[in-house]
Amino acid sequence: MELEKLKRQFLEHLEIEKGRSLKTVENYDRYLNRFFSYAKISNAGEITEDAIRNYRLWLNRQPTTNNKQPTTGTLKKNTQNYYLIALRAFLKYLSAREIPSLSAEKIELAKVSERSLDLISSEELERLLSAPEGNSIKPLRDKAILELLFSTGLRVSELCSLSRDVDLKKDEFSVRGKGDKIRVVFFSASAKDAVKKYLEKRTDMDDALFINIGRVNKEKESIRLTPRSVERIVKHYAIKAGISRTVTPHIIRHSFATDLLENGADLRSVQALLGHANINTTQIYTHVTDKHLREIHKAFHGKRRK
Repeated sequence: MELEKLKRQFLEHLEIEKGRSLKTVENYDRYLNRFFSYAKISNAGEITEDAIRNYRLWLNRQPTTNNKQPTTGTLKKNTQNYYLIALRAFLKYLSAREIPSLSAEKIELAKVSERSLDLISSEELERLLSAPEGNSIKPLRDKAILELLFSTGLRVSELCSLSRDVDLKKDEFSVRGKGDKIRVVFFSASAKDAVKKYLEKRTDMDDALFINIGRVNKEKESIRLTPRSVERIVKHYAIKAGISRTVTPHIIRHSFATDLLENGADLRSVQALLGHANINTTQIYTHVTDKHLREIHKAFHGKRRK
């Protein structure tokens, strides 16, 4: 069977049987297309260790670009691994269908350095949360955004997808995260109060919780805020709060996780609250628990020794 047909069936399998999001399916399609284009192969039997090795060398030498700078070095190891993970998943699918090809286990991911967290201090966080001032709808909206991000640890895409019918009589609500997985997140008292004050100022009928203030809605299109808009809002108030480093919604998510761990939460609970599918993703916060363990060791170890 030709490779393109197998790839299409694999992508349909991801969407239907595996329940992967359309964005994930699109990414896998792009990753596989890049390998097929490079290797110039037309059937599964041509996927060999040599073909993979040459492809990895080629990937490792590819320049990476962004919108601001034409060239910023070569592809990061993490990015290279995205391509390899897609290829391994495809090979596992072929194996399950008993279609002869390379074993997925033959592909090892590139080693990556441990992620470091770019955090803001608790004092900086307080200044950020207090930065929106005034009782007009815009600062009330922005205050609600910042408070809700820190209260829930939501991803910016999850925040932007929220509907205004969230029940403020409860201390929790459900959110649909990555892979369409539902999890429960919780309001703090300050977040609930900020959202309540913001909604009381709303005069429109849009379903979105967070909207673009002042946008003319002539064609009844949604005026829902985009993730990029929220990023700009967070950056604006970080500058206003006198925080020199770049602050993003994801850094507030980091602050949410480290705050929980520093106050005694266990890593598994933080994993569930963040919506991480794998505990390994949550392991980036172990520096917090490591610090806590050091403090326990110092306080309780060796006290009987003279």
